[in-house]
Amino acid sequence: MRLILMTGKGGVGKTSVAAATGLRCAELGYRTLVLSTDPAHSLADSFDMELAHEPKAVRPNLWGAELDALVELEQNWGAVKRYITHVLQARGLEGVQAEELAILPGMDEIFGLVRMKRHYDEGEYDVLIIDSAPTGTALRLLSLPEVSGWYMRRFYKPLQGISVALRPLVEPIFRPIAGFSLPDKEVMDAPYEFYQQIEALEKILVDNSQTSVRLVTNPEKMVIKESLRAHAYLSLYNVSTDLIVANRILPGEIQDPFFQKWKDNQQQYRQEIHENFHPLPVKEVPLFSEEMCGLAALERLKDTLYKDEDPTQVYYRETTVKVIQDRNQYTLELYLPGIAKDQVQLSKTGDELNIRIGNHRRNLVLPQALATLQPAGAKMEEDYLKIKFADAA
Repeated sequence: MRLILMTGKGGVGKTSVAAATGLRCAELGYRTLVLSTDPAHSLADSFDMELAHEPKAVRPNLWGAELDALVELEQNWGAVKRYITHVLQARGLEGVQAEELAILPGMDEIFGLVRMKRHYDEGEYDVLIIDSAPTGTALRLLSLPEVSGWYMRRFYKPLQGISVALRPLVEPIFRPIAGFSLPDKEVMDAPYEFYQQIEALEKILVDNSQTSVRLVTNPEKMVIKESLRAHAYLSLYNVSTDLIVANRILPGEIQDPFFQKWKDNQQQYRQEIHENFHPLPVKEVPLFSEEMCGLAALERLKDTLYKDEDPTQVYYRETTVKVIQDRNQYTLELYLPGIAKDQVQLSKTGDELNIRIGNHRRNLVLPQALATLQPAGAKMEEDYLKIKFADAA
């Protein structure tokens, strides 16, 4: 299965690009699903038809769906939902409020990943296009396999064992005081089962022959800066970006003086997009004179974007992590475009290298050759953070 994730700052047009990409893939004969994982769905508006949690046919070879976290929770994590609802009701919340709050923060991202893994395993589709949440939420989604693994290994598994062992002893005292029971084995097992699915999906997400992220941006200062940060953070999580879509560019035939300043600024920002994202290919899409709603409008966007191309191709193969050996010395090279060295914090714990940039963190499990060594200096060179490793002295 080919997996394509569309992301970008809110409002840049990524849903329209995802829908148009789905149209072209279906036109080429690929069984294609466009799945929205954005809590504020707009995919149905883009196709101008009702969509639901389960895939619905849009046209031959094309289906659309909008992830419903409540339905996904009930279908795949019913025991946990019932337990959380019971706890909230015991604390005085009404039934409907407790049901809604049973979806804890971050669950939308978790269910998005699990839904992707399920479609991958079922193999019903040739192409899965994810219309993801705006950049920040999408990055949290992509970082989940890394972060959840860290917590599961260090905290959850030990806690799970202790909880199962102590529950028969503590439950008679705990329940009368708290008003609800301690979680049973079914409830405690569910998060770890989810983690195992997410861990398996990570291997697919970092395989740049199967998975690509496509960043949709606009020729505006703030949007470009967020897109550049997103590109760097995606590289941090070893997820490959293969294409930039510069959307809503004012056409040259617009001659109204009111738009001249906009056109001049856009010309400058278009150049910045090509320079700053090089060597990634950039596709430019004009601002259309109509909303991108309905299949007729999306057909025009599809033709502008792809013409005779196959959108499932890998437009560019990024190598985000490399290990270079020079005799007895090793260098780990991490692709971090646009990131200054002083923005990066490094530390090593056991066989993991902890990398932090702003509020994004990755715990990179080192290959065996580096696990026994210590970082011995780092530098930024041609968008790569190059970390030398040496024996601890």
